Amino acid sequence: MKLRRFSLYLLAAAVLAAGAAPAARAELVLPRVSPKASLTQTIGVTDLTVTYCRPGVKGRVIWGELVPYDKPWRTGANEATTFTATDDITVAGQKLAAGSYSFFTLPTAGDWTVIFSKQKDLWGAYEYDPAQDALRVTAKPAAAEPVEWMRFTFENLTPGSADLVLRWEKLQVAVPIAVDVNGIVLPKARAEVAAAKTDDWRTPYRAASFCFDSGINLEEGAQWLEKSLAVQPAYGNLNLKARWLAKDGKTKDAIATAQKAIETGKAAKPPADTAALEKLVAEWSGKK
Repeated sequence: MKLRRFSLYLLAAAVLAAGAAPAARAELVLPRVSPKASLTQTIGVTDLTVTYCRPGVKGRVIWGELVPYDKPWRTGANEATTFTATDDITVAGQKLAAGSYSFFTLPTAGDWTVIFSKQKDLWGAYEYDPAQDALRVTAKPAAAEPVEWMRFTFENLTPGSADLVLRWEKLQVAVPIAVDVNGIVLPKARAEVAAAKTDDWRTPYRAASFCFDSGINLEEGAQWLEKSLAVQPAYGNLNLKARWLAKDGKTKDAIATAQKAIETGKAAKPPADTAALEKLVAEWSGKK
């Protein structure tokens, strides 16, 4: 009995001591000399993301001194810069698998080497291991307008490509990146259309729209459109059908289908904006 009372006393004392102990403090967060930044560019359905820290020039000699030539550079400050692609891409014409990479460069007085490394969570380039390289490509630096704080941008954007551009001091380096948008989207479209519910007219319609707008896979796209119309004729898929017929040179059928689409759109709740299709009908009618 005495032992039990003593144990209870110890337990109560421990609880009181814990209550009296000061609460743990959060780690003090201070501003970084080279602030962190991140940018994302979507090409097709593929996200490209660069995360890095932005050093300033601050009157220093950058190339060949602060950033030595012929040595791996973290391409920023603090942690090594990272590059992430959500799908397979090509960089300067070479394949790079989807994933996250440490992004290093090897600056020289001439051409640079751009490195995508499989190493993760590196501070600087101190533990960089060339054996872990996933890809190396060559890039040519060029003179540019002065930039105080190092930055990355995505430039020269097209539906299937962009240049990843590094700018700092009076220099820029561009790395061309391309995405096989059709090769990525079409297999996903086939899978989604095949898995669509019996009352889902929108999925095959959207897949057909992609084919029509891109001018690819038109035979299969036309089948997807017919599947959508068989589920439910709506303003969207009837509109697409009318434009598809016009593209195939079937103007009379295109006009008839467009008029049905306009009627359907105006009867919808809320009504669809049919002005653009009505303008097309007027153009087609003038061609009859």
